[in-house]
Amino acid sequence: MSKKKFRKSVDSIRQQIIKHHQKIATEQEKPIPDENLIEYWRKEIAGLEKSLARAEKRLRRG
Repeated sequence: MSKKKFRKSVDSIRQQIIKHHQKIATEQEKPIPDENLIEYWRKEIAGLEKSLARAEKRLRRG
């Protein structure tokens, strides 16, 4: 993959992480938040962070 594609991938992953954090915040504001859903999003964030680290590493390697 080219650097441009890796950069685009990194940006996309970061946006997904932000969206998931927003979903968690919105859910926690509810009178009865769905803890299972929040936990699911946290796991998704963990996976996305791993993907982000790999993509950033590849980007640095060139």
